[in-house]
Amino acid sequence: MEHKTCFHCGLECENSPIIFDDKSFCCNGCKTVYEIFSLNDLTCYYDFQNAPGAAPKEIVGKYDFLDNEKIVEKLLEFNNEKTQIVTLYIPHIHCSSCIWILENLNKLLPAVSSSQVNFGKKTVRVTYNSETLSLKNLVDLLSRIGYEPYISLEDYTTGKNQINRSIIYKLGVAGFAFGNIMFLSFPEYFQVDGFWIEKYKPLFRWLMFTFSLPVVFYAAQDYYISAYKGLRSKLLNIDVPIALGISVLFIRSTAEIIFNLGSGFFDSLTGLIFFLLIGKFFQQKTYSFLSFERDYKSYFPIGITKISSEAKEESIQVYDIKKGDRLLIRSEELIPVDSILIKGNALIDYSFVTGEAEAVSKQSGDKLFAGGKQIDGVIEVDVLKTVEQSYLTQLWSNDVFKTNKEDAFTSLTNKISKHFTITVLAIAFLATTFWLLTDASKALNVFTAVLIIACPCAIALSAPFTFGNLLRIFGKKKFYLKNASVIEQLSKINTIIFDKTGTITANKETRINYKGLELNAKEEALLKSTLRGSNHPLSRSLYNILGEHNIVTLDSYQEHLGKGIEANFKSNHIKIGSAPFVGHTSDSTTLNTTVHVSTNNTYKGKFTFYNAYRKGLSKLFNALKKDYDLVILSGDNQGEKENLTKLLPSKTKLLFNQKPEDKLDYIKYHQSEGANVLMIGDGLNDAGALAQSNVGIAISENVNVFSPACDAILDASKLNQLYNYIKASKSAISIIKWSFLLSFLYNVVGLYFAISGQLSPVIAAILMPLSSISIVIFTTIASNFLGNKFE
Repeated sequence: MEHKTCFHCGLECENSPIIFDDKSFCCNGCKTVYEIFSLNDLTCYYDFQNAPGAAPKEIVGKYDFLDNEKIVEKLLEFNNEKTQIVTLYIPHIHCSSCIWILENLNKLLPAVSSSQVNFGKKTVRVTYNSETLSLKNLVDLLSRIGYEPYISLEDYTTGKNQINRSIIYKLGVAGFAFGNIMFLSFPEYFQVDGFWIEKYKPLFRWLMFTFSLPVVFYAAQDYYISAYKGLRSKLLNIDVPIALGISVLFIRSTAEIIFNLGSGFFDSLTGLIFFLLIGKFFQQKTYSFLSFERDYKSYFPIGITKISSEAKEESIQVYDIKKGDRLLIRSEELIPVDSILIKGNALIDYSFVTGEAEAVSKQSGDKLFAGGKQIDGVIEVDVLKTVEQSYLTQLWSNDVFKTNKEDAFTSLTNKISKHFTITVLAIAFLATTFWLLTDASKALNVFTAVLIIACPCAIALSAPFTFGNLLRIFGKKKFYLKNASVIEQLSKINTIIFDKTGTITANKETRINYKGLELNAKEEALLKSTLRGSNHPLSRSLYNILGEHNIVTLDSYQEHLGKGIEANFKSNHIKIGSAPFVGHTSDSTTLNTTVHVSTNNTYKGKFTFYNAYRKGLSKLFNALKKDYDLVILSGDNQGEKENLTKLLPSKTKLLFNQKPEDKLDYIKYHQSEGANVLMIGDGLNDAGALAQSNVGIAISENVNVFSPACDAILDASKLNQLYNYIKASKSAISIIKWSFLLSFLYNVVGLYFAISGQLSPVIAAILMPLSSISIVIFTTIASNFLGNKFE
């Protein structure tokens, strides 16, 4: 049997190799990966594969410790069958080009399904297929393209690194050398003549050369390394023109002193690197100080039910969960923490984490990961650890839930980042050619100044910092958004659709009356046990008013969206919901909201709900009517039409008896007519309509309605502030446009002075980071001003 080495993985083929493109592959998987790389010409194939000789010497064997399963298990935040998720700290993330490269890892490795960068924390969160890619190979790839992760083996964690003081050491070296070279250059500056000066001039020049060596080869090494790895990967980052400018200055200066043509530009060279490092240092400090990492501990309005040692149920916030707590997870609820299944039938949907909708059955004693959704009745779990900061936020922003909602500013900044370096290099070479023909003495300064002064960071950071700060402000006001693009979409809406029950009605103030046959103790216990598993606003209201009963573990539980719920316990069967669902002919004279009950196919009666509307509702609608089309879509009958007509503006459309699919179709129709729709409703029951709308907001009232379908979660008590949130979103767009204009003017003016030979490289190095910092400060102050307008 013929044995050959696989071109892709470097392993010996166990069976007859697959021949493709005159190369041998051990399986179709390896052949397919090769095809993807070669057909798309994405990068140098050998740079990212495990074929013999492919890995640089400094990487070989460095990450062998990641072959240890115990270490890998500690590093992973999710590990279920073939999907693994890891968050890695990448110290070398420093510009928008870095973000673009890291968020397109799937182009380098098809096994990576998504990668998300947190610029402020310098982390990348990668979701990948563990059957075709190991964590070790992923880390190898990142190292080869210039983004080596920092992995702490002391505490098996990422991101909790010690302070990186290397930039401070490099600043010290560059500053010391720059100062000494300036002193040695004084005779050249003032053109001092004299025997002593002329005699020792060559010595001074060689001393300047000596002082420049540690600056060029130590202090500036990050620029060379980043540029080299980027070019090797066929990726142009912002460090390429900077490294080129430094190299040209050094080579030209060295040539001048070797051939005794002059003193060179060592003062400009070391000053350039010194001020670049100062700029990088202050950028890091600024970004750290203005960190917009959203800590949901303060803002996330999600309630979870905790079961006390006395078997009493109480609603607590997710950030109050402690290790060892017993939690009740209802049907369609999210599991907020890693836990152990104690009681109940668990059927967990991990699509929230992985994007794969296949549900997984779990038994008592099995581990359940945070982010899974229970879809089959009630379960009880014991908490393994407290909620990890921002983990749910990361899940919510997962790429698998992204739709085709356009993000204009992100698209614009991505294009700028992608083509900026090529444009700058072209301008630099054209300007240098012009000056070589006109005044060769200025050519080098012009070339270097152009490469240094132009920077896409000011433009690229305008939108992230404006939106980021507004996300933080909204969070403090109990309006929590999935990501920054929601603000942009919110500013474009012209139609607002409200659900009624649980959205504009206050569940806590609802009055409920029962009419029908009296329920016996067993039926009441079964009714309460069944309602216990539902998150529908009417179910929660009804559950809370029923007396205490012995909760039983149901044999089966099923929720029919828009109709009702049914359950079985031993020989008893119960149905709760609409009249047709329970098999009863509806009483047409009753127009109020009702919930009907039947047990063992016998109709028992109905609960009638008398709604109370949220405070400030009339004022909110009157403010919104000036700019938006307003619609109420309700699944209930017309019992509240008269009350709503008195309460709301006359132009408000009122549509009743709307099923979930009806709401979805209504939104689709209006979108086809050009409407940008904001849907506000129940995060669970209106999931389809929320997902279809341009912006979907779920109202939260101490209920775990967290759903990937919604774009935002609004605390029920803040519904009356909706108009202010939308108004602030529109103002944020104006701030970004102004900062774009300022950034554009900076680059145009800077390039003009650089091209015309009026700007030295040292001044350019000072101005480049100042532009980014000034834009960040402008957007932050302006967005904070918006936040102060809230009540």
